[in-house]
Amino acid sequence: MRKFLCVRLLYYAVKKYASEREDVARKIVITSGKGGVGKTTIAVNLGMRLSAMGERVILADTDFGLNNIDVVCGVENRISYDIVDAIEGRCRPKQALVQHPEYPNLFVLASNHTDPGKYISPQAVRLILDGLASRFDYILIDSPAGIEAGFHRAAASAEEALIVTTPHISALRDADKVISVLKSYRLKSIDLVINMVRGDMVVDGEILSPGEISDILKIPLIGIIPQEDGVFLGERGRSGAQKAFKYLADNIVKGTRKIYNVTYKYNGFFGSIRRSLKKSL
Repeated sequence: MRKFLCVRLLYYAVKKYASEREDVARKIVITSGKGGVGKTTIAVNLGMRLSAMGERVILADTDFGLNNIDVVCGVENRISYDIVDAIEGRCRPKQALVQHPEYPNLFVLASNHTDPGKYISPQAVRLILDGLASRFDYILIDSPAGIEAGFHRAAASAEEALIVTTPHISALRDADKVISVLKSYRLKSIDLVINMVRGDMVVDGEILSPGEISDILKIPLIGIIPQEDGVFLGERGRSGAQKAFKYLADNIVKGTRKIYNVTYKYNGFFGSIRRSLKKSL
């Protein structure tokens, strides 16, 4: 009982301290209604882009079941402590952070590797993230898909949310359910990122346009990521996906709403040729 009271008192002390500072990190949960929509890839690419802009970023993995954000970032062999070690006092929170070798401003906070089935309360996770917030500009919280306990653990720690979906009807249905639940958290903002969008199919009317998806889900659109071959993690080239991530990061940092145009290559005479060729592949 005494230990519980101490944790609660520490939680409220950190919360009060964080609320009095103006330079605390923006905590953004990145979630989705269903798995397989590229949520973790979005989180990692966004974190890399923000850090390249000079922002200090934590990628916090709260998906205790899959716990793979360290693998996607390529730092799995550098993990000594995870978030549960910090919660249970085996290390200080900053000791659980792993700096990305190519992005000095990007740090990974791994989820529970030793006992993924162990119950960790939302308050405990929030305590750790709030304690780190004064040292960073952004904390991106990679949430499990769906609306189970892991989702609530992630959402309770956030102040803003990015909903990731694809244009597929099943993904949209599940995203709508998540949005309904997120609204009960009274977050500052809930924005939409549409992933794996094929411009040729939008032009031909085979899938809903991003604007139509935004209208259906009734939340503002902040980013569109085109479907391209391969994974573009950290690539600094000129691919459409990387340009789209640049726009997304700019929108988050600067409050703008510049959206990548997935259809520009598929309009007009030459665009119709590209659409025909893409369908024949």
